[in-house]
Amino acid sequence: MPKPTEYNTRHGGPFDRGSADAYYHRPTMPHYYSGATYSTQRMTNLTPEQLAAYMAGYNGQTERKEY
Repeated sequence: MPKPTEYNTRHGGPFDRGSADAYYHRPTMPHYYSGATYSTQRMTNLTPEQLAAYMAGYNGQTERKEY
């Protein structure tokens, strides 16, 4: 049986940002931060691996913020 893909879940990374976008009802806009969220450069030119991590975070988020 294949091992599930493990993603780096660091705050500001692609997986984290995908998860946050889904949680806050934002559309998919693949990105990540080079370091800490909002205080470092926002990166939008993702590698295929980073894009896969973003989408895994987005599609794997089952909770949504209630407004």
